[in-house]
Amino acid sequence: MRSRQGFFLQSGVILRIKLTRKHLDSLYLKYNRRDFVHPDPLEFLYRYENARDREIAGLIASSLAYGNVKQILKSVSKVLDKTGSPYDFLMNSDRNGISAAFSGFKHRFTAGKDLSDMLLSAKFAIGKYGSLEKCFMSGMRKSDTDIIPALRSFVRNLSSEFNRGENFLLPSPDRGSACKRLNLYLRWMVREDDVDPGGWKHIPESKLLIPLDVHMWNICREAGFTVRKQANLKSVLEITAKFAEINPGDPVKYDFTLSRFGIRDELEYADIYSFSEK
Repeated sequence: MRSRQGFFLQSGVILRIKLTRKHLDSLYLKYNRRDFVHPDPLEFLYRYENARDREIAGLIASSLAYGNVKQILKSVSKVLDKTGSPYDFLMNSDRNGISAAFSGFKHRFTAGKDLSDMLLSAKFAIGKYGSLEKCFMSGMRKSDTDIIPALRSFVRNLSSEFNRGENFLLPSPDRGSACKRLNLYLRWMVREDDVDPGGWKHIPESKLLIPLDVHMWNICREAGFTVRKQANLKSVLEITAKFAEINPGDPVKYDFTLSRFGIRDELEYADIYSFSEK
C-alpha cells in the first residue's frame, strides 16, 4: 500500500527501497525498452537518424517537457511537424522566417516568441561552433567533475536572443535550478542504449547529472539518497553522487527505468520494492 506521501507501507511500517547495483540492473533489464517510452517526449527523437537533426529536435522536446504529458506531446509534435529536417529548417530560415513559423504557438508559459528566440540562438550557436554538441563542449574542461560549468555556458549561448539573457525554457544552474529538462536532454544525446538514442560522442557519461523530477525525487528519498526537501541543484548533486557510488561510469543509467514508476499507468512506486524482493 502507498501513503499520500509516496511511502511504501506494510502492516503500518514504512519500508525503505534498497537500490543496490544488482537490483537496479534487474530493473534496467526489465524496463529499459522502447515499449515503455510512451508517453515521453523522448519518442520524437527516434524520427531522426542524423545527429544534427536529433540534437535540435531533442532541444525542442526537452525544453517543452513540462506540464501535462498529453499537452507536451501535442506541443512538441506541432513544432517538429513544421520543421521537417530541424537542421535544414533552422539553417535555411532567417529571423523573420523562424518567428513566423511559430507566431501562434503556445505551451503553458511558453509563447511562440520564446520558442523562436531559443531556436534563433541555437542557429547562431551552430553557426559559431559547428553543432550544439560543440557549443556545449566549448564550456567543458577535462578537470571538471561534472557538466555544470558547461551547462552554464550552454544556457548562455542558447539564451543570447532573449531579453537580459533569461528565459523559462532554459533555466541556469546559477540560480540553483535542478535543470531537469536540460539534464534530460543531455541524457538523451550523450547516452546510447535501447532507449537513449545518443548522437553526442565526446561528452563522458560519468559527468552527467540526474534529471530530477518529482517521480525520481520521491524514489530517491525513499532510497535514502537524499533528505533534502526541495528538488533543486543541491539535491541533484547529492542524488547523482549516490548513483555514482553504484555505477561511477554511468550514474544516470537507471534514470529512464526508475522514472517509469509513477508515470506509466500500469506501474506504481511500490512495484520497485516488490521487484527488489524477488
